[in-house]
Amino acid sequence: MSILQKNNLSMFNFTTLWFGAAISVAEILAGGMLAPLGFKMGLLAILLGHLVGTTLLVLGGVIGTTERIPALVSTRISFGLYGSYIFSVLNILQLLGWTAVMIIVGARSVNEITKTLWFFDHLTVWSLIIGAFIMIWVWLGKDSGWKKANHIAVILLFLLTMVLSVIIFGNHELFSKFGDGDMPFGSALELAVVMPLSWLPLISDYTRFAKTKREGARGSWLGYFFGSSWMYTIGLGAAIISNDPDPSAILLAANLGIVALGIIVLATVTTTFLDAYSAGVTFLNIFPKLNEKLVALVMTAIGTGLAIIVNIEQYQDFLYGIGSVFAPLFAILLTDYFFLNNKKIQKDLLMNWGTLALCVLGTVLYYQFIELDFVFGATIPVMLIISILHSITGRLTKKWNYVKKSF
Repeated sequence: MSILQKNNLSMFNFTTLWFGAAISVAEILAGGMLAPLGFKMGLLAILLGHLVGTTLLVLGGVIGTTERIPALVSTRISFGLYGSYIFSVLNILQLLGWTAVMIIVGARSVNEITKTLWFFDHLTVWSLIIGAFIMIWVWLGKDSGWKKANHIAVILLFLLTMVLSVIIFGNHELFSKFGDGDMPFGSALELAVVMPLSWLPLISDYTRFAKTKREGARGSWLGYFFGSSWMYTIGLGAAIISNDPDPSAILLAANLGIVALGIIVLATVTTTFLDAYSAGVTFLNIFPKLNEKLVALVMTAIGTGLAIIVNIEQYQDFLYGIGSVFAPLFAILLTDYFFLNNKKIQKDLLMNWGTLALCVLGTVLYYQFIELDFVFGATIPVMLIISILHSITGRLTKKWNYVKKSF
């Protein structure tokens, strides 16, 4: 049985779910990377990137609502059963990576606060505490308590964004200064596109429970676009003004102390819950008889362990790695579903070697565009190229399909 209840999530539920997911220290730090562009060009990259990325994200969610299937199960439409297993393993790895990244980033911010307030400097302890809170959040997901807790959390996180915005946008140097370093516009655009893209292998895990397709799509788009764009903009502004986008420094400077501590823990928990939960859902694509909640708890424990023992904070390379795999994957799936009218899972299709080869080509192309510093980034041109190629070659490569033999 699923952690979430079936087909009862409204537009408001999705708006709060994705707004809460977007409010995280990791997204603020990602926005801080755009500081070399200055505020105006950085904001343009953020808005354009999120417009494209969030729209692609929601299209993936529409498949989940229409077919009532999780995200990685939907990849069977284009890649077959074994193909979905390959991407399931890759998705589990990226979700474990995200769980570890979110825990260590949140723990370091909290540790800075407690170090300043009480001289309590124990990063490992805070990683364990945050991991434990995420497990509680996963446990709450078995009933309506999760929805109530999530609504309360989002209200508190909204207040956080207001406080940070007042502090940052009240600084008159914001519009005249530039951050340290150099960054092409295409790289900034890519960093804005790839964050919502990283949620594509997850979104249908939630939209499959939407009351209607419209409610799931509208709520997800509004919640994530405004939440993530806002976080990026806060990080951009903080990095320009103080060369430090970490919100703990800003909140301490505003004398928020214990309030800041609670808010950062909450922001980390609401986002990382989605990573841990979807890692469990993806695992069930390969081993469907396992208990979803138990697997999600185990994934949280593994992610917490990784946060403690592995240095896993190379955000830019990590985000590019996600984009290189999932941009071509979902270019093929979205093309199949919305343009080629290939909407159903073929139960006898085990592997589509043609689409898998296109994915490999897309990954190679992705890094070529990264090296070129192309003005439109890498995700947009790669998805367009792979979509066009799939439209042309899809029928020609059907003979490459590996299908289940009937006796």
